[in-house]
Amino acid sequence: MKFWRNLAVAVLGLSVLAGCTNNPYTGESEASKAGIYGGVGAVAGALVGAATSSKKDRGKGALIGAAVGGAAGGGYGYYADTQEAKLRQTLQGTGVQVQRNGNDLKLIMPGNITFASNSADISSSFYPTLNSLVLVFKEFDKNGVDIVGYTDSTGSTELNNNLSNRRAQSVSSYLSANGVAASRLSAYGAGSSQPIASNTTEAGRAQNRRVEINLRPL
Repeated sequence: MKFWRNLAVAVLGLSVLAGCTNNPYTGESEASKAGIYGGVGAVAGALVGAATSSKKDRGKGALIGAAVGGAAGGGYGYYADTQEAKLRQTLQGTGVQVQRNGNDLKLIMPGNITFASNSADISSSFYPTLNSLVLVFKEFDKNGVDIVGYTDSTGSTELNNNLSNRRAQSVSSYLSANGVAASRLSAYGAGSSQPIASNTTEAGRAQNRRVEINLRPL
């Protein structure tokens, strides 16, 4: 009982330390998602360390495991925190949405800023945003970049599948041509199968005519 009580105190301390970070873009102290990942890693590491050590060395093994697991878990969490902050700063006012789900980041780019209806040609006004993404993707190069194209419901399923694929390929080709490693990129079309707004209005169709970029750990 004493061993596990001491272990809990040690893990809690590691989690607090992992969670107290400074946002590199605002300078503010904050409890980041890295603290969550670090805490989870610390718990997992402590359990593994304790389980794989002799009874005599169980406490030492648990503390070592907690430290290693916390560092590993918090490491990518902090990386994702800083990348998210940079993307939100860079894309402010562009119309691109930034969403976070655990370790994954998603960028949602609606059709009113990306492509005209029934077109896979990148709108001229979208190039500055893509150029900003190129800079961020080069700075943060530990992600895979999955590009998915979508359409509204106008037209046949075959037409929409083909069009959404060409839209995704257009974005991928532009990123690759401007220095984002092709090995990090994947692109495919999902057609009109996953609308995020009503297809009964022009505004809704413009939202559905979108490209999403999913950033995941390599």
